[in-house]
Amino acid sequence: MTPNAPQRPILCYPHLGNSSCRRIVRSHSVSVLLHIILSSISVLTVTLNLLVIISISHFRKLHTPTNFLLLSLAVSDFSVGFVWVFMIFLINGCWFLGAGWCVFNSVLGSVATSASIGTVVLISVDRYVAVCDPMHYQTKVTKNRAKICIVLCWAGSTIFQCLKLNSNIENPGQFDSCAGECTIYIHPVGRIMNLFLSFIIPISIIVVLYVRVFMVAVSQAQAMRSHVTVVTLQSSLNVNRSELKAARALGVVVVVFLLCLTPFYLVLLTSGFGVKNISSYIFVIGLFYFNSLLNPVIYVFLYPWFRKCVKCVLSLQILKSGSSEANIL
Repeated sequence: MTPNAPQRPILCYPHLGNSSCRRIVRSHSVSVLLHIILSSISVLTVTLNLLVIISISHFRKLHTPTNFLLLSLAVSDFSVGFVWVFMIFLINGCWFLGAGWCVFNSVLGSVATSASIGTVVLISVDRYVAVCDPMHYQTKVTKNRAKICIVLCWAGSTIFQCLKLNSNIENPGQFDSCAGECTIYIHPVGRIMNLFLSFIIPISIIVVLYVRVFMVAVSQAQAMRSHVTVVTLQSSLNVNRSELKAARALGVVVVVFLLCLTPFYLVLLTSGFGVKNISSYIFVIGLFYFNSLLNPVIYVFLYPWFRKCVKCVLSLQILKSGSSEANIL
């Protein structure tokens, strides 16, 4: 072969010739590094969120409406951990798992992220009621109501995402232009509905509710500094202090969530829902999924009970009789 002769493209399926997609060629070191990074993120996401799921499910003291919402968020984040596994298969631009698994990956990622968005909205509502109406919080926000809201959130997310991806579910692989591709088509109407239901409406609710919570927190702090305390309201003030502390902790979760979510939808909006820059698209969707790893990391720093639970789980103390009744708060 002469030095100036064009190199033949490396194909995903060489035996299929021109009907095969082209493989992305990277150096061995870069390919190994990407595999290590994505594998580590996947393992950590699954492991840390599994610890959250086990902790809240096992210890009865943690069976509160707020923690049930954290449990729902952990389940969605746990699912995203497996989406990272599928992303590893696309590092070289080739999909070898078949059209069915391609659709499954898209449905799993869509439902999990949609459910996490809905759960964060519920968390914001929970904190709003706890801080702005503490006297009626116990009656308005009960365990059963929290469970019902979580079930409705997951059911609604599953139904909407399946309808959005209906064409792909009914005919897997019909939108692939070559063998080894994993292409998902979403109708323009579905994209617009997804924008409103998964971004504009939820973000608006979250921002409005947390602005209100922040205003109450500021006024409460001012009242405490000026020592304006009525004896008859002392108990409600104590409730407010604990609820405000919880609101601040969950506020960190919400803010980090918004920082990871917003770039993804901004890229979609600025590109007119068309993927014009693959690199930027991969980065923002990776950032979106990376939030699933950050949530349990935040719990480690902000929740002492989670650190205690992790020690109990890793030391296998949860296997002891009566361990579920332990006071880890």
